[in-house]
Amino acid sequence: MRHPGIDTVDDLFALLERCAGAWDTADRTGDPVDILDHDRQCAQLLRRDFPDDEELQVAGLLHDIGHVLFPGDDAGHGRHGAEAVRALLGPRVARLIELHVTAKRFLVATDPAHAAGLSTSSRRTLVAQGGPMTPTETGSFRADPDFAAALALRRADDAGKVVGLRVAPLQEWRPLVERVAARRL
Repeated sequence: MRHPGIDTVDDLFALLERCAGAWDTADRTGDPVDILDHDRQCAQLLRRDFPDDEELQVAGLLHDIGHVLFPGDDAGHGRHGAEAVRALLGPRVARLIELHVTAKRFLVATDPAHAAGLSTSSRRTLVAQGGPMTPTETGSFRADPDFAAALALRRADDAGKVVGLRVAPLQEWRPLVERVAARRL
């Protein structure tokens, strides 16, 4: 499967605009908000809690674009999104996008309260994504340099599904994305 690279911030924002009215499942039985609203909620939570980590905030804004790039591939949406933005935004943003799925598997394996609080959609996709991590996998993931940031993104992902929540408009995120992209150059 070819990953469409996103070469410019303009292309990235055009893709984000396509996320308005797009859902994580074709039949809309998944998350209660569209992908753009969900991603903006995640980014806003990360901006509030991690104001100095702009790459993490951008990863939150983009973490579910893989659903639009390759509809129906729940297991691969993190990888698809990561590959699409890697050249433009750098390896850490891409890695965090990919790791948001890995972090879900970790939290389900290690935190019963987190597992019990997953949305119906997240429980359904967990199966396709490999299920809870094994003890060996959890040990390896704990050693990852982006472990804490990946968990923060995952927690924002799980919290960012509030119908009607007022969040910053998409264009307000553009200067942040431009800064992260400029650092990549």
